[in-house]
Amino acid sequence: MSAMNFNELFSSLNRLRASANSFLSQYEPLVLVFIPIFTLFFARIIQSIFGVIFEKGLKSAILGFFMASIKLVPGVQKYIDAEKQKVVDKLQGSGKSKREGWRSELPRAGLGVEVINKMKDEKQKDVAWQGKCSGTVYIAGNEQEGHFSLINEACTMFAHTNPLHQDVFQSVVRFEAEVVAMTAALLGSKEKASGGQICGNMTSGGTESILLAVKTSRDYMKVKKGITRPEMIIPVSAHSAYDKAAQYFNIKLWRVPVSDDFRADVKAIKRYISKNTILELGELASTFGICLHVDLCLGGFVLPFARKLGYPVPPFDFSVQGVTSISVDVHKYGLAPKGTSVVLYRDHDIRKHQFVAVTEWSGGLYVSPTIAGSRPGALIAGAWAAMISLGLEGYLENTREIMEASKRIERGVREIPGLFIIGRPDMTIVAFGSDIVDIFEVNDIMSSKGWHLNALQKPNSIHICVTLQHVPVVEDFLKDLRDSMQTVKANPGPINGGLAPIYGAAGKMPDRAMVQDLLVDFMDTSC
Repeated sequence: MSAMNFNELFSSLNRLRASANSFLSQYEPLVLVFIPIFTLFFARIIQSIFGVIFEKGLKSAILGFFMASIKLVPGVQKYIDAEKQKVVDKLQGSGKSKREGWRSELPRAGLGVEVINKMKDEKQKDVAWQGKCSGTVYIAGNEQEGHFSLINEACTMFAHTNPLHQDVFQSVVRFEAEVVAMTAALLGSKEKASGGQICGNMTSGGTESILLAVKTSRDYMKVKKGITRPEMIIPVSAHSAYDKAAQYFNIKLWRVPVSDDFRADVKAIKRYISKNTILELGELASTFGICLHVDLCLGGFVLPFARKLGYPVPPFDFSVQGVTSISVDVHKYGLAPKGTSVVLYRDHDIRKHQFVAVTEWSGGLYVSPTIAGSRPGALIAGAWAAMISLGLEGYLENTREIMEASKRIERGVREIPGLFIIGRPDMTIVAFGSDIVDIFEVNDIMSSKGWHLNALQKPNSIHICVTLQHVPVVEDFLKDLRDSMQTVKANPGPINGGLAPIYGAAGKMPDRAMVQDLLVDFMDTSC
């Protein structure tokens, strides 16, 4: 730059400075100090408002602000708390705490072996669940014989073991590795498209498997793409374990509406993908270079066998390019003891981000594969025993019986006037609603007959998750369902002690934060 050009630029800057000083001279110096501060403060408020609107939507944000304002009125919060307590008492079944009379300290003298009789007495107070529960218990028969007895013996044999001590309990370490490998083989690990590196670990259940898959995806994508403000995308129908993972691991969660047939809407999911997306439950992972988790917690031990039996099951496992992780519960249709699940990854580079390694602890070097440190080797042994005892032929026969029972229930529900099927029951869950009666009232009548079904929302409906326990009682279920429909048609309205009013009110309550508070209060008094 020439000297002349530099002088012209310097003169222009001086004129601009003089002009600015002249304009600002009319204001008090204190005002000039505080205006930028107030501007920054105001900008942060606007940013927060837009952030809430962006996260919750305009309608929910306005409603939340309105409800927060109402609660500031003297007496309103106290009234709301009293009404919430009434609902909590109703959810508990009575106003009397179930914890009344529970032991709060050690007995002075131990009972010794007599404690077994005490436990038998307590067990007698449990509800009769055989053949009456949606899901819950997946093994056929009763607890004193058959597969139940086998699992109990396997767990008892290894009740003292802990795979944390690999050098001591080498048997359960092997059992875990084989359960993982056998499960992976069902889900495409032997297919060429899987890459031949499928690996994983056993966990305490589907929630832990999903938590680990999300945490691993977050850390893997941070290294791979530098994502520090992670987001994940799931359909609104996805399990609430993803909400838990989002809260635990500080991940922004987008729940995307499903299509008219209640399946994931790929086009809708695509609109939510951004540079911060780490994981999604859809078909776009490979295109956008993000992780794709497949939740097979329920169906992992059904779909592979249903496909072999000729049911139309589309590709869903590691044979599908883009799938990076899968969760599958062995304690459901795998017929293993409660507390056994598997989380699988496409390769070791991904799974390494699941582990926690600590190098500076005074207790020594530490590395742990899952959320838990110590883990019950008894459950691992029980899962191994279940899989080895049943084998491929056993699972195929179980799947045949369960699928046939599910189809019989589906057909039976369709034949009951006033009921309609929700979505398309491809597997072992049959959900149904009604357009002429309150389906929650029907559920209450079914409950009075001993059935324990699952109440759903959006839309209001109930479902039964069919297990081996239901195979011999399909006609009993359909008869009770027909009778319950007739009862509600003849006498519409809630029954004493029923939960239909609560479910109905919760579904219509616009302030979802209040519903959340109800659930938290209920849990706080229940555990």
